[in-house]
Amino acid sequence: MNLPIILPPNIKSQFQTVQDFLKKYTKRAYLVGGGVRDIFMKIPMKDLDIEVYDIDCKRFDKLMKKLGAVGVGKSFFVYKYGDIDISLPRVEKKNGVGHKAFEVELCEDEKEASKRRDFTMNAMMLDIFDGELFDFYGGSKDIKSKTISLIDETSFKEDSLRVLRAVQFSARFGFKIDEKTLSIMDDISLNDLSETRIFWELEKMFYAQKPYYGLYYMYRLHIFEKIFTCRVENELFCKAALELGRGVGFFEDKLKPYYFLYIVGNILNLDMTKLLKQIGAPRHYIRALKSQPFYGGYIDDKVLKTIAIDFPISKWLGNYKKSIKRRAKELGIWDNVFDGGVKVENVLKDGFEKEEIKKELRKRILKAINER
Repeated sequence: MNLPIILPPNIKSQFQTVQDFLKKYTKRAYLVGGGVRDIFMKIPMKDLDIEVYDIDCKRFDKLMKKLGAVGVGKSFFVYKYGDIDISLPRVEKKNGVGHKAFEVELCEDEKEASKRRDFTMNAMMLDIFDGELFDFYGGSKDIKSKTISLIDETSFKEDSLRVLRAVQFSARFGFKIDEKTLSIMDDISLNDLSETRIFWELEKMFYAQKPYYGLYYMYRLHIFEKIFTCRVENELFCKAALELGRGVGFFEDKLKPYYFLYIVGNILNLDMTKLLKQIGAPRHYIRALKSQPFYGGYIDDKVLKTIAIDFPISKWLGNYKKSIKRRAKELGIWDNVFDGGVKVENVLKDGFEKEEIKKELRKRILKAINER
């Protein structure tokens, strides 16, 4: 089977340069990993990985310098040329604790080299010279059936990060994880993962098209217990998943990474500050979620106006409900705060000073809201 290699313009020019360069030195060079999956699925990509065969380490180093590629981890034989990672094929063996504790060896067999990948959909290879697809483990079949399944149980267990990768892939693509893979992942401890690695994978889920898929597998795989040391009740999980599903189509782009934590954290009654620190979230997450009111039921005009005293509804993480944006715009509080016609100069005239000014101003605005 051959696939047309359709790439974004910026990557296409880089790829053509690498392709023209490598064909002078080898007949075996392949696109590998997620880039092949994305080409097969016809979805946008940001970078590519190319594996080069039949060249030894020393010659490969000289050739990469000639090309103008920069080494990004010599022990892993990886070089970067623009948005393309170029490497020698390798196999990895666990030799310690942690995500990076692997011994790396060169491998000249395509099937064996692709076996080190996490899931079948990421193990396909595409010949960069003629577009021939090599699919040793049934990745194309799994993509067509929207299934995530591991390749090799023994090697899979050596990298606990793959559990979180499966969760975020499910949320991004709307794929189900097969039962065998789920069973194996459920038995894998996540204690060796750093906060940075945990957050990196979870953030991909926050941006996903179907975050409720990710939430479901976080629940099934006991990730709340493993990472956040808290137990999630089935009733609350179902409520959170339903709320995510209802809201996802109405998320504002500028607030998109925060909705998942806002909805799930509030419904599950999680301590958001503690949770964010546990996964090493950047400070902007804490700032975005701080002092954000949550309402689980119907939201009337009084509630909207009360929220808008502090910030426009466009900045409120509860604005994903279907009718809220329309109503907030009608009330003039989508992009503006609500002042209820109360003037700060009147508060000053009445003798209020310093911290009392803000308190009195809010009191009068609330009175105006209730009177209307």
